[in-house]
Amino acid sequence: MYKETAERVSLDPAENYVLQRSIKAYIEAAEIVNGKVLELGTGSGYGIDIIAPKANEFLTIDKYRCDIVDRLPEGSNVKFIQSTFPPFIGIEDSSFDFVISFQVIEHIEDDTKFVQEIFRVLKPGGKFICTTPNIKMSLSRNPWHIREYTIAELFNLLKKFFPTVDTKGVYGDERAMNYYEENKKSVQKIMRFDIFNLQYKLPRQILQIPFDILNRMNRKKLYNANSNLSDNFTPENYFIDTAKDNCIDLFYIATK
Repeated sequence: MYKETAERVSLDPAENYVLQRSIKAYIEAAEIVNGKVLELGTGSGYGIDIIAPKANEFLTIDKYRCDIVDRLPEGSNVKFIQSTFPPFIGIEDSSFDFVISFQVIEHIEDDTKFVQEIFRVLKPGGKFICTTPNIKMSLSRNPWHIREYTIAELFNLLKKFFPTVDTKGVYGDERAMNYYEENKKSVQKIMRFDIFNLQYKLPRQILQIPFDILNRMNRKKLYNANSNLSDNFTPENYFIDTAKDNCIDLFYIATK
């Protein structure tokens, strides 16, 4: 599978809006986690330094090898496993205090099995912290995503297994939402050429690479036109609050 996609958050300045939003989720999780922590979806590994100091043991899993794990110091409390999931092969029942998974569940074919496995490996009282795009705020179909969720859809999925689900969302401040609106205008200009609505009619696998190319081109175009739009973004441009239709991402905490 094509690895270097727009789904893998990079350090490119044109990607800073997305990067800082992603980092915000890790910072929020770091205020909660302790003990044994499992991450599903390491990505490029930028969250490891945020979570590891808060954990006694930190296991992070991804289908692709993460370069950052090769630079971990000897004796680190971080372990990386290269594996696909679900299921979580070799992980015992009730063995983790926290499971975190950011911008992953939308890529999982069997999301029910995914959540069931998370419930299985959590200790009683353990928590699953999850982010995923809010479909109400998506600007186009993302062919890398098998599905996206409404507030109710993700809640109902997690409630199949977890007795308690706290429904929060990631929001942007005025500056972040200004970028969102400029991006929306730019995407709409591109989408006007899709007169036959092919983004929803063609198989998503066919659209993945064209989507990547156009997505990165669009972000770079926005950046080149006005670098101030994204240059100085920090996690402080985002905040967590009760999930509503205008949150950018869903940020849910489910308790076993």
